[in-house]
Amino acid sequence: MTRPAADAAEPARPERARGAFFEGFRAMLPLWVGVVPFGAAYAVTARAAGLGVLETQSMSLLVFAGGAQFAAVGLWAAGAGPATLVSATLLVNLRHVLYGVVVGTTTHLRGWRRWAAAHLLTDEAFGMHVAHGRGRPAFLFGAGTSLYLVWNLATLVGAVLARTLPDPREIGLDLVFPLAFVALLVPLLGDRRRVAVAMAAGFGAWWLGTVAAPGVAIVVAAAAAALAGAAVPERSGPVR
Repeated sequence: MTRPAADAAEPARPERARGAFFEGFRAMLPLWVGVVPFGAAYAVTARAAGLGVLETQSMSLLVFAGGAQFAAVGLWAAGAGPATLVSATLLVNLRHVLYGVVVGTTTHLRGWRRWAAAHLLTDEAFGMHVAHGRGRPAFLFGAGTSLYLVWNLATLVGAVLARTLPDPREIGLDLVFPLAFVALLVPLLGDRRRVAVAMAAGFGAWWLGTVAAPGVAIVVAAAAAALAGAAVPERSGPVR
């Protein structure tokens, strides 16, 4: 007697997935104001380094990692070889290993979806997914697709209009990403354990950033934060 009810619920699954996808897509819209100038600034930097429009755009399509793209373009302009370019890019994106572990243990992804999610996973999409979409693959894809589209559009505009665009730092838009991460972080700080993790990660990343490569600093700081969280009793009470 329960079979008809199960069959009736089956058509709703694609609808729920679409709803989660567009929820993730819309959740990233406030961050577009920071992605657009950042993507355009990358394109301007790439064109100044001697890359053409097609090469500049291809990097955004295939790499889709702002920090790594800036690093690669800077090294290219300095005459670095392929080995240096690859190793530097891997260091900058080393934090994505931790992102992947978190996503893999909380969200069910298999086959091509795992590869697609890895390509679309960014700092912003990861933060939004942890805050609002954990366990929902469609939400993660929506958030990643949202940034992928606007990043590539901004790259195209920046590559074509490279000589006419102002430096985003001159108008303060370089502060958008840090403020966006603070906005994502604050709602997650519900108890002393999470506050300890956040403080350990922030201090560790700041200090290590002065003596180590950015990618290494972030990964080591994250490990230190996890240890700090494990050391704090789970039921230590809410923050007062």
